[in-house]
Amino acid sequence: MVILNTMEKDLRQNVLRLMAEKEKIETTIREMFQILETNRVTMNDPLVDNEGFPRQDIDVFQVRHARHQIICLQNDFKNVMKNIEEGLHRIHAKSNPDSSAMESTSSVAPQDLPKPFASINFVAINSPADEAGLKVNDSLVQFGTVHTNNIRNLTDIHEVVKHSIGQSINVTALRNQKIIHLTLRPHTWAGRGVLGCEILPVDFVDR
Repeated sequence: MVILNTMEKDLRQNVLRLMAEKEKIETTIREMFQILETNRVTMNDPLVDNEGFPRQDIDVFQVRHARHQIICLQNDFKNVMKNIEEGLHRIHAKSNPDSSAMESTSSVAPQDLPKPFASINFVAINSPADEAGLKVNDSLVQFGTVHTNNIRNLTDIHEVVKHSIGQSINVTALRNQKIIHLTLRPHTWAGRGVLGCEILPVDFVDR
């Protein structure tokens, strides 16, 4: 029993370390997006003028560096989130040794589920959201760098989308008491907008 408790303690410490790493990555990503915002460019705006010369109205080197950092950090963020989820599952398994071995690795005890900040209220057929696998009633716990602990309002999601047209956004959601990971790529399609879904804040959905 002492050995089991020690292992569980080590698992918890590792998850806490990963969560601290996640926060650090998020902070750096926000700083890189701020550089793009200062230069008034997105992840996809051209860095050369009509004649093929570097634009004079922006710091091209700075923008290129920021874009590269964002892409690398988003991949790091996805890996950290996956490791956190696996760590939580292992902690739950240690705490409940009699649980079924057939339980999905994405299943987490209800008390360990992250708190969602928004819910999917509508998904248009053949839209980017539909392509990503989002479904009505999915509860969002992570949208790019936005999560429950740092979101101010849904404008934060709009900002992530605005800077990620044609790029992949890592989305984590709750569906039927399970954590799912999706990749959403905002882009133009036959319908309105670049997502094709309606996102509502949890406090509005719960009314």
